Amino acid sequence: MQSVWGMRTTWRTVGDGEFFCPECGGDRNYRRRTGRRKLAVLGLPLLPRGAAGPVVECSSCRRRFGAEALDHPTTVRFSAMLRDAVHTVALAVLAAGGAEDRTVRETAVVAVRGAGFEDCTGEQLLALVEALAADTGRLPGRFEDGLEGGTALAIELHEALEPLAPHLAPTGREGILLQGARIALADGPYSPAEREALTAVGRALLMGHEETELLLAAAARMPS
Repeated sequence: MQSVWGMRTTWRTVGDGEFFCPECGGDRNYRRRTGRRKLAVLGLPLLPRGAAGPVVECSSCRRRFGAEALDHPTTVRFSAMLRDAVHTVALAVLAAGGAEDRTVRETAVVAVRGAGFEDCTGEQLLALVEALAADTGRLPGRFEDGLEGGTALAIELHEALEPLAPHLAPTGREGILLQGARIALADGPYSPAEREALTAVGRALLMGHEETELLLAAAARMPS
């Protein structure tokens, strides 16, 4: 039996793009849509009942999500963010000291290549560190004061890591910090500057100070 009255929504597409669909579990095309609700009598829309949306509609599964679904990076974007994060952490640790040591550079190269920069070389990393040192606004310096008293490199750490951190599991955040720790430890115990740089990494990853200190201590106890 047909219902006498009900609510009907007329949708209008206002944009499109690619997003990570929570239902499909992968990158999909989407349509951003807004709608108008109307009270329908005998199937005929008659009385307006306000706006609907905006929503994000997956072009594959047709499920609709709130606009906040677009905050989650696509798989491609997430991979690029992770790659850039590891690269920036490696540069921060190298700039804090040890860049001249071959073992340290080789450890950094392994980390950066593993993150996606497959053509990375020690010479390239050293050149970037030297470029940072040549720029008076980006000299390696103290990180403990964060953005207010730190260097441009500290700002870059926050720009590379803070947008990524909410999308990482705790083990993912720990993994990035531990990669930096392994680079710093390649030539022996942490120097004060390396420890400050790694503390800044933990802060940019939204990790608590105690958690960061425990991880750094655990990394230092691991056999090389």
